[in-house]
Amino acid sequence: MNSQFKIENQLTTIQRKIGVTGGIGTGKTTVSNYLASTYHLPILDADIYAREAVKPGSEILNLIAEHFGMNILLPDKTLDRRRLGEIVFNNFNERQWLEAQIHPYVHQCLLVELQALDVKKYPTVVLTIPLLFEANMTDLVTEIWVVNCSETEQIKRLMERDRLTFAQAQARMNSQMPLAEKIAHADVVLDNSSTLEALLKQVDSAYRGGDG
Repeated sequence: MNSQFKIENQLTTIQRKIGVTGGIGTGKTTVSNYLASTYHLPILDADIYAREAVKPGSEILNLIAEHFGMNILLPDKTLDRRRLGEIVFNNFNERQWLEAQIHPYVHQCLLVELQALDVKKYPTVVLTIPLLFEANMTDLVTEIWVVNCSETEQIKRLMERDRLTFAQAQARMNSQMPLAEKIAHADVVLDNSSTLEALLKQVDSAYRGGDG
């Protein structure tokens, strides 16, 4: 009886770690923001740490400037993201080099943040990681939610949101694992090809269907 109590007690301390991912422009932020505002879940956003990795004066930004040249920096010494994007989204080897600098930093930041969260206070946490599969960060989560929409809708959103040409939007999409492959490894697939209300109903169902 005592050993059974110990096992049950251990099970209650297992943290539910929801990994929200998908394609670029599919609606990952919408899903994460809803989980934060409606269910008051802590959100760990990989993009925040990726931006932190290249802040002015950081070791990683210095490496990037050495690799690509000082013209990759703006006059205020911040990273020229548009210029860098034109390079890495059209050159697989350069993109691999860049990701090898940033991904380990992001992984470590997420791991530290997870370890700092009290499991009893936060039995469920959301990790928004756009490159969850590409960056091999699936070890950080206990379940994977993939936000999906049509390729046409992705391109439209990217062009409007980031003021990109069709070719630029297509290059960014092509830099990621195809959505079909991500869906094949998902525990939950959220279809964001209809209305916001329809998407959020799916989020509610996925969240309540778990242990959180």
